[in-house]
Formats: sequence, structure tokens, C-alpha cells
Amino acid sequence: MTAAPGEPSASGRPAESGSVAEPGDAAVPGQPAGPGQPLAPGHSYPTAPGRPPAPGYQAAQGPYLYPAYSAAHGTAFHPHPGYYSYNPYAAPYSAQPVAGAPQPSTPQPGTGQPAAGDVAAGQSAAQPGHGQPAADQPAQGQPQASSQHPLYSQPPFIQRLYPPAPTLRERLSREGAGSRLLAWIGGAVTLLGVVLLLILAIQRGWLAPLPRVAVGAVFGGILVGAGAWLHRKPAARTGAFALVATGIATLYLDTVAATSLYDFLPVPAGLAVGLAIAVGGLVLAVKWDSPLLAHAVVGGCGVCAPLITWGFTDELVTFLLMIQIATVPVQLRRSWSPLSFTAAIPPLTAALIGVGLHTLPVWAVLAAGVVSAAAALVSLRRNDSEPYSLSVLAVSPLPILAAALVSHRPESVLLAGGTAVVLIATWITVRGNSGTVAGIAGLVAGMQATVTQFDGGAVLLGEAVVLAFAAKFTRNRFALGGSLVFAVIGGLLALGSDVTPALLLLPHWHPRDLLLTALASAALLLAAAIALPWAAIRLNAVKTASLVPWLPAGLCALYGAAGLVLTASMLVAPGRVGFLVGHTLVTVSWTVMAYVLLLRGIEVVALRIAGLVLVAAAVAKLVLFDLATLDGLARVGAFLGAGVILLVAGARYARVVASR
Repeated sequence: MTAAPGEPSASGRPAESGSVAEPGDAAVPGQPAGPGQPLAPGHSYPTAPGRPPAPGYQAAQGPYLYPAYSAAHGTAFHPHPGYYSYNPYAAPYSAQPVAGAPQPSTPQPGTGQPAAGDVAAGQSAAQPGHGQPAADQPAQGQPQASSQHPLYSQPPFIQRLYPPAPTLRERLSREGAGSRLLAWIGGAVTLLGVVLLLILAIQRGWLAPLPRVAVGAVFGGILVGAGAWLHRKPAARTGAFALVATGIATLYLDTVAATSLYDFLPVPAGLAVGLAIAVGGLVLAVKWDSPLLAHAVVGGCGVCAPLITWGFTDELVTFLLMIQIATVPVQLRRSWSPLSFTAAIPPLTAALIGVGLHTLPVWAVLAAGVVSAAAALVSLRRNDSEPYSLSVLAVSPLPILAAALVSHRPESVLLAGGTAVVLIATWITVRGNSGTVAGIAGLVAGMQATVTQFDGGAVLLGEAVVLAFAAKFTRNRFALGGSLVFAVIGGLLALGSDVTPALLLLPHWHPRDLLLTALASAALLLAAAIALPWAAIRLNAVKTASLVPWLPAGLCALYGAAGLVLTASMLVAPGRVGFLVGHTLVTVSWTVMAYVLLLRGIEVVALRIAGLVLVAAAVAKLVLFDLATLDGLARVGAFLGAGVILLVAGARYARVVASR
């Protein structure tokens, strides 16, 4: 509803000239109509300060009401002042007055009365218009609003501000930071004191070996028990964590002494005791909800375990893998994602070192890679974007690939190839980031197997073509990137060993087997140079107007096509005759391909440019190479063939362009 200017409205705030009427009220000349009402003749739209409305929009002004509050109390919702509500019946805003319409005058400041033109004819300023209640009376069906309501005293849009991350100085200045620092430093110093005490007892012969081990176990148990007793009080929990961590470290060192130093326990029994200590520490960490304690338990076990086995053996890898498996339920229950990385580093590191020292059997290396990858995939089922488990999945094949590098060829190819098959199968079956990481690792393993088994780059180029087609049909850009890597490495290997520049430029006799290999490599190089840009265009990975992706692809295609034609000619006619005929055919084929590209490039700019570049390349080859190298009929044939084709192509191209 509309109140007279200067008098309080339904919200308890004084009405202003140009306030919006309630739905169903009649429009007053000189004042804006409410939502859904036509405007009075000669009306000029009010605007928010500094913001003119767009054509067809009117300024909506009114009390700060939320939509939920308006719906609950039967009132109309008015947006924030300055918000322009759309009126389909409104004419475009104009600051010019309408001829013959009553013009509003400027109200007198401080009087609280409107100008004469803003009041309807026959009404006073204090009287409402026809069909409108008075300003001090609520509309029918609408409760009286109070200006003291909390909804009126706050803006409708509140921006949430996030505090900045605390600095190191702020963290240290917090209450309790000093106590935590002192507690952990005290635990480390206490552990060092225990080690020094044991060394002193051994040097001076105070205790026999068995009492030393017993005293160490009792002391570690007392520290763990004291930490559990202190944890019952919230104020002493910082010291409780430090005491328990120190006690577990003491028990680890005591187990190492009992196994490796005094031979009281065999190695399997010592590892079993270490596993029991680690599992107990993990249970306590889960109960206390302390990820730091869990990291300390797993990391300490990984450091102390090699001291029990006196080397990197299969028993050590098995023990560390059991610890890693024990952490998987903890990761799933508490979502401690960094724990997956902490638990995977010890077995993978032990496997890599064991491969370098030749002290690990193959099954232990395979177990380290498979268990680490499986644990990472289980953790990633809960959060596919978790970076720590993704890192573990990426590095899990490293021990197997390292073992393949130091093995003989059949065993090496079997290890790398089997790893590639498993990881690529995971890529196909598992969606999301985990599948992508597994696929990238599988491509690396597949490349290693290919390079180990085959000499040259023909097989890599073939795999690049397959990956390009797979990328196009699966819409996977990572497969396209793998195809590019395979093509680059395979092309370099082919240039160095198969389709060498000497083969294309020097007229020597070559063995048939070498020519067959060069023929296959040249054909695959040409196929890769065509398949990669095609797949990239289909995936919108490159811009067709950019020269960067097309220049290397065009050069590789030219080189591959030249090698294909020349080697095929030398296989048919070995020696110099095949060399001369082959180069003649290469020049003529370039001109034919340029003609095809020009015809196809009438509508595609990139193809037209490629055709013109190929024409320039054919002419340059004629002048710089064919004229000096070829002789007799070969030289004449190259010039005549290329010239005739270029003449026909020019005439045909001009006719097609003119017809279009």
C-alpha cells in the first residue's frame, strides 16, 4: 500500500515519493505503480542514486523484507532499494516529461509535505487514494509491522568473511601452544635418555642382557599407561600424547634389542611383536582421535623394522605391508588421508632399496606394488580427489618397473607388460581421478615394456596411433597426451635407427630387412602425423587457426610420406635405379597432395594454407635436391610431372574459386 509522503508507512518508516504500492491498489498519478499494475500517464520512473534503470525496468523501493517473512505474514516482498524489477507494461525510461501530463514538483525539504503535482486531484496530502487504506492503518489481511522487528534492522544480503590463516607467531602465542611444545620436546629428550641409559648399562655391565630387555619393556609400558591415565583429564591430554608416543618408541627399540642385538627372539617373532605394538598404537590413536599419534606409530615402525631384520629382506617387506594393510580401516573410519602416504612409503622404499641391492625375490617386489596400489584404490573410493592416495597409486608401480630394469629381457618384458595391462584395465573399469592416474602409470609401464622388447620406434608409433583413436572415441584427453608422448619418442627412435636421413638422401644399396623395417616405420610415422591432429580437433584440444600444432605434424607427415614412397621404390628396384625413381615419385606425389589440399581448403583455411606450403616444399625440392642429385630421365620426369600437375591444379583451382 502507499502512504502519503512524510507519514509513516506499514514498516514504521516515513514514506518517500515514488514508493511502490501494494498489489491490487490503484495507481496514483505521478507515483509508480505496484508490481503488476499499469502506470499512470505521464509517469517518470524513480531510480536508485547513481543507477539508471534499463529499458522496461522500474526501481523497486520498500522495506527490507525477506521472502520467507513476507509469505508467512501475507505481505508483499520488496527487494533491496536499487533493485530493478521488470515491468512488461512499462515504457522505456525517459527523463523527458510527457506533453500534457501533470508534472511533479520538487517537495520542500523539512516540511514533510509532497509537491502539489504528486497528490491526486481532489485529495489532500494526508488522505489516501481510492481503494487505499490510510498510512496509519494496515491493509486488510496484513498485520501491522513493527520497526523494532529484527528483520528490519539488518540488510537482506550478508557477506560471510573467512578469517585468514594464522601465522606461526599467532600459533605460538596461543594459549596452550607452549605446553604442547614442551611436552613433545620432553618426550624426545626422555627417549634419548632411555637410549643413553641402555648404552651406559651395556658399557659398564650393570645389568645382564635379559634384565635390560625386561627393564626397557617395563619402562615403555609405564609410559604408555601413564599417558592413558593422564588422557582422562582434558587439561593434561597434550602430555598424554607425548608420553604414549615416547612409550611406543621405547617398546620399538626394546623389540629391536631383543631380536637383533641379543637374539632372544627370532626375526618372525620380533616382527610379530612390532606388529602388535603398531596395532595397539593405532587403536589408541583411533580412540583418542589423534592423527598425529597414528603417524608417529606407523612412521616409528617403518624406521625400526629394518633394524630387526638387519637388511632389506622379504620378511621386512612382508611386515611393512601388514602394517600398511592395518592402516586401511583406520583411514576409512577417520578419513585420515595423509596416513595412506605415511603407511605406503616404508614398504615401497624397502622394495626399491632391495631391488637395488638384489636382496629381494620377485614376489616380494610384486607384493609391495600390488598391495600399495590396492590400498590406495580402497581409500580413493571414499574420496576420489584425495591427493595422498593418488600419489601412492602413482608411485606404487615403481618397485616393479625398477625390478624390470635390472632383470633379463624376457622377465623384464613380462613384469613391465603385466603391470601395464593391469593398470590400463583399471583405467578402463575405474572412473574418475584414480582411474586416470592408474592409466598414466600403465602407459609408462607399457612404454618401458615396448622399448625393452623392440628396437626402433615402429611399435611405439603404432601404439601412438591406437591411443589417438582411443582418445577420440572415449573423449579422453589424457589418452591423447599419451599418444603424443608415444609418437614423439617413437618418431625420434625411428629417425635414429629406421628411417634415417642417410636412407633418404644417399643412393646406397640397403639390405631388404632394413628396407622393410624402414617402410613400416615410415608408414606408421605418417599415420601418427595424421591421427594425432585429427583426434585433437575432434576433442577440441587445439585451435585450427594456430600454426604451432600443424607445423610439426606437417613436417612429420612429409618425412613419413617421402620415406614410404622411397623405400617402396627401393624394394621394387634395388640400388640407384630405385632411388632415382623413388625421388621422382616423391616430388610428383607432393604436388598431387598439394592440389587435393587446395581443393579441400576452399572452405577450410588451414587446409588451404597447408596446400600452399606443400607447393612451396615441392618447388624447393625440385630446385635444391632433384636438380643436383637426379640425372637423365629421372630429373626430366620429376620436372615435367610436377610442372604439369601444378598447371592443371592452378587452372582447376581458379575455376572452382570463380564458380563459388
